[in-house]
Amino acid sequence: MMRRAQGALEYLFMLAAVLVLVAIAIKVAADSTNELNKSVTEYTKEIRKKILEDL
Repeated sequence: MMRRAQGALEYLFMLAAVLVLVAIAIKVAADSTNELNKSVTEYTKEIRKKILEDL
């Protein structure tokens, strides 16, 4: 009985570690996406400004 409980506890700790890693990966991906979105928005603003200056 004790060995089964220890196995279940180890499984739960591994599951918790995996969930933490997944949460970190999702946060990094979301931050990167936001940063990319800001960069693209800034770039398109600059391009529009340059095009309007040329007209």
